[in-house]
Amino acid sequence: MDGQRVVIVGGGVIGTMHALEAVRRRWDVVQLEADAGPRRASVRNFGLVWVSGRAEGEELELGLRARELWESTAAVAPGLGFRANGSVTVATDPSELALMHELAARPPSAARQLSVLGADEVRAANPAVRGKVVGGLLCRRDAVVEPGAVLGALRGHLLDSGRYRFVPGRRAVEVTGGQVVDHLGDLYQGSLVIVCPGDALSGLGGSVGTALAQAPVRRCRLQMMQTAPAPEVLATSIADGDSMRYYPAFDLPGRAQLSAPSEETASSGMQLLLVQRAAGGLTIGDTHVYEEPFDFAVEEVLYDCLRRRAEEILGWTLPAVVRRWAGVYSAATDDRVCVREEVEPGVVVVTALAGRGMTLSPAIAEQTWAWVTR
Repeated sequence: MDGQRVVIVGGGVIGTMHALEAVRRRWDVVQLEADAGPRRASVRNFGLVWVSGRAEGEELELGLRARELWESTAAVAPGLGFRANGSVTVATDPSELALMHELAARPPSAARQLSVLGADEVRAANPAVRGKVVGGLLCRRDAVVEPGAVLGALRGHLLDSGRYRFVPGRRAVEVTGGQVVDHLGDLYQGSLVIVCPGDALSGLGGSVGTALAQAPVRRCRLQMMQTAPAPEVLATSIADGDSMRYYPAFDLPGRAQLSAPSEETASSGMQLLLVQRAAGGLTIGDTHVYEEPFDFAVEEVLYDCLRRRAEEILGWTLPAVVRRWAGVYSAATDDRVCVREEVEPGVVVVTALAGRGMTLSPAIAEQTWAWVTR
């Protein structure tokens, strides 16, 4: 199958990583994107390459492989803004610290490069943390990229290959084996079609539309914000103890011993993630709401809670917030890492990576291509 053409529907990070893997395998690529530019989950995220929270087994293996691929890809596309900065999940009470010790005692902790830290060690690892903490979990394998720059950097690298064509502002309306028709009636042909729709789970007919309608998938809405450049440099990304209620790596007996969550955490799935952008601003979030239809408005009280939580951990006042947004991603409702299905000969759908899309997309793409060319 070497040297053939693939048509990729979807211009987010998952679709673009599938394009990158195709070019690496010497395929020609035509990639369609409904929007004129990136607008959805691929740019509305933290840019975290998050190994620390991955579940043992396939998810962690994919996370570790993706971490390798992000770093190697950054060597040829430095505009990704890849930084191997690691992360500290901060504990503010003994039950949180006990759960961190429990995870660090698991065999995969060496691959994650985990260390449990005391309070002074947290401040040594990230001197910007000067609040009331009792310890933390350092993950040296976590990293970060710049979500606003990733797609442009990848496409620039792909264009340099001479095997890639990007077609923005074209919504696929008909997909069959070997061809895609867009909303203007233009036809794109190849020996393979890969559909990466993200959270756009409707609008396509035929076998793809049926597969998406029947897939075990739900959508999730998140709130996030970004500050002006901070006066401090954060040596690592930061998560709080509430993140351990969310990430599957912490699904251990000690999770049941965590202190009762706040009302906001319980009602909105709130956790604190805090990442410093290359330009100095802080990306802060997030929340998780699954019941649709989603409200068009964002909830200011949740931003207040996230800001207060960040300031308690950091011990200093955050800069002014310059933008707020909500994002939506799709997630599988069963135990699979993503939904990947050959819906008819020559047509493959890949979606529902949940909040793992930015982390896992390089490894998911590599896995897809190994599967379709087996």
